[in-house]
Amino acid sequence: MSELVRMQHTLAKPAIVEGFGFWSGQDIRVEFHPARVGSGLVFVRVDLPNQPVIPVTPDCHHIKPRQTSLACGDAQVNMIEHVTAALVGLQIDNCEVRVNGAEMPGLDGSSQIFVAALLKAGIITQPATRPKRVVYKKIRVGDDQSWIEAKPSYNGETKFVYHLDYGNDNPIEPQSYRFVFCPENFILQLMSCRTFLTKAEADQLLAMGLGSRVSPRNVLVFGENRQPIDNTKLFPDECARHKVLDMLGDFSLGGCDWVGEFVAWRSGHLLNVECVRKLLKKTVFIDSNMVESHTSTFKTKKELQVASG
Repeated sequence: MSELVRMQHTLAKPAIVEGFGFWSGQDIRVEFHPARVGSGLVFVRVDLPNQPVIPVTPDCHHIKPRQTSLACGDAQVNMIEHVTAALVGLQIDNCEVRVNGAEMPGLDGSSQIFVAALLKAGIITQPATRPKRVVYKKIRVGDDQSWIEAKPSYNGETKFVYHLDYGNDNPIEPQSYRFVFCPENFILQLMSCRTFLTKAEADQLLAMGLGSRVSPRNVLVFGENRQPIDNTKLFPDECARHKVLDMLGDFSLGGCDWVGEFVAWRSGHLLNVECVRKLLKKTVFIDSNMVESHTSTFKTKKELQVASG
C-alpha cells in the first residue's frame, strides 16, 4: 500500500506572504492556515462580507486571460496558480488560504517566496491517506495548435513534459523540459522559474493600463535579441519550466495526486483545466480502502473500467 498511497499533510502553523498583484497593482496579504484532514485547498476572501470560501475545484474555475481564476458566487480569486503550485509541490494537501483581495501577489513571478514561507511554517503529517488518480489509457485535449496528452506511467512516477515553440520569429526560443515530480525536485528544479512574456506583449498590457507596478526585474521580458531585459535566466529552459510550474498549479484543481505522464504542446491555463476535468472522468481512483494489493487492484482491463471515475 505504501507504493500506491501516502499520508495527507497540512501546515504546522500559519504562514504569511505579502505583495502586489501583477495585473491590478493592488497590495494583498496571503495567510496560509492549517486545515483538517480531507478539507483540501480552499481560498477565503476575508475582506468580503461573510468571508466566502472558494474551493480549489474545476467547478469553481472562472475564465480570465493569462491566469487561473476561481469564483464562487460573487467572490473571486485570481492568478492562483503559483500559490497552488507551491502547495502541491510541497505535498500540502489541506490548507486554508485567507486573502484580503482578489488577485494573488505576483512577487518574483514564481512560487519560491510562497515555498519559503510554507517551509518555515513547517509541514505535518495527518492521519489519513491522500487519494490518487491513475491514468490507465491515453487521453488527449486540445487541437493541432496546442494540446495536452496524458498517458500511463508504468513505473508509477508522475511526469510532466512541456514543449514550447512560438515560432522562429518569436523572441522566446523553442525549448522543452521534462520534470519527474517529487517535492525535492520541485524545490531544486521548478519553484524558482518565473513568468515570462515578450516586450511587445508587455507594451500591449501597459497600454491597457495593466501591470503598471511590474518591471522586467519581476518577470522575464524578452527583447528582440532573445534575452531577458534587465534580467538573466536561471535555466536555459526556464520558460518551459515555468509552464510546468503552471501545470502543477492548475492540476491541483483535481484534489488528488496524479500518476501518469502528462505531455503538453503550447498549452496554457484553460487547456490545463480542461485536461483536469477529463482526467477526473477517465482515470482510476485509488484510496486506502481500495488498495489491498497491487495485483488485486489492477487485475484486468474490465476491472479498471469499472473502477474508473
